[in-house]
Amino acid sequence: MAAEQGVRIGMRSTSVHSIAPQVVLQARDPLREQQSFDAVALALMQYTPEIAAIDNQSLVLEISASLSLFGGHQRLSRRIHKAIQRLGFSLKMGMAPTAQAAWLFARHHARQYLHHRTQHRTVQRRAIQRVTMHRWLDTLGFTCLPEAVTHQEWLEGIGCRTLADLRRLPRTGLKRRTRTALLEALDRAYGEAPELFDWLQAPAIFQAVIELPYRTDQTPMLLLAAQRLIAQMSGWLVARQQAVRCFVLCLMHEKGRVNLAPTALEVMLSEPSCEESHLLRLVKEKLGQLQLIAPVIALKLDASQLSTWVAPSQQLFATPASSAQDHHRLLELLVARLGPDALRLPAPYADHRPEQANQWQIAHQASAIEHTEIPTAARPFWLLEQPLPLVVRQHRPFYGSSLSLLSGPERIEAGWWDGALALRDYFVAQGEEGACYWIYRERDAGSARWFLHGLFG
Repeated sequence: MAAEQGVRIGMRSTSVHSIAPQVVLQARDPLREQQSFDAVALALMQYTPEIAAIDNQSLVLEISASLSLFGGHQRLSRRIHKAIQRLGFSLKMGMAPTAQAAWLFARHHARQYLHHRTQHRTVQRRAIQRVTMHRWLDTLGFTCLPEAVTHQEWLEGIGCRTLADLRRLPRTGLKRRTRTALLEALDRAYGEAPELFDWLQAPAIFQAVIELPYRTDQTPMLLLAAQRLIAQMSGWLVARQQAVRCFVLCLMHEKGRVNLAPTALEVMLSEPSCEESHLLRLVKEKLGQLQLIAPVIALKLDASQLSTWVAPSQQLFATPASSAQDHHRLLELLVARLGPDALRLPAPYADHRPEQANQWQIAHQASAIEHTEIPTAARPFWLLEQPLPLVVRQHRPFYGSSLSLLSGPERIEAGWWDGALALRDYFVAQGEEGACYWIYRERDAGSARWFLHGLFG
């Protein structure tokens, strides 16, 4: 928009304000630029571990081993585009068999005009075959190579315009009149010389901080910033071959008369994960129920508990997707929405006494419990917290009506080791209205005493 009003690179600030008063000039911050560049590189590691920096604005990705995993070059390109946009940046992308050619295509992308409209669209250069790459490279101006810019006047004087013209010049004379770096860059672009890169390495631990442009207490703004941090953590996890079990998102508050401690949102997962969309969904639920004590000026993300990531194995024949992963994600979503203590899962314990075997555990701790097999004998769906004493009428237990014994007895003798001895005979009984009950008779009493312990559905 500034360019449409006449603003050009190299103008003085007074000239810019004279032709476009509404333009806001920002002071350049090299440190924040480098932090943003590192954040982008870290987020892209979820697509390939081989990423290198050509300059402070360009990254090259070796994706030959990632194409089949992400469904081809077009789908992978779209995913990378969306990932960069979620981070709040724009990009120009090129793809070619050589990194130098892909970098040139990204920097000098072509514009193709639509004949039936007055507008135009940008065409992304994706050369998969070397023949196509050579043809497109031949059409680029030789000034696209930084090594050739210093010799621009001399090359134009001898009629050189494109990279194809540059390649037709005698190599011996070109090397004598220019520098060796020019021929090396040209050979690397056309795949006639090897390319060596220092691949970026993911740090040993993950801690990322993002400063907000202004203080805010609006959840959408916080979620947008958290999304950028989650993208970085997801790339870091994939690069380190790890998955996160617990991470903490800290909301930093503005310092005033009273220094407020950061608001910490702890996200627990029942199953370790490194998937960006799932982790972001959990953070969204946490932010949705958060009540801020003060505006937020920065966010910090810390991966506190990690485990080794095991990639899903591919099956020879297509099988229906397992619901185990969906079950774990549902539990994690409910815990994030309702709180860690609001959701409990059954955790049966190896004990013959029903009141001891029927245990419950907090959801995010349930995976650490060794579950036992459920008894094969008939058990009611609803077990009473305390057995209900029953009266006896005409030598039969009575609960609303006289109960008829359908099956039993199932004898239980347990608890002698902990001082809570239980000597019981359990029966399945039915009332006159047709309802079934789980009752037992104590055997340690002088006279038979009946108790109601459960209700069948």
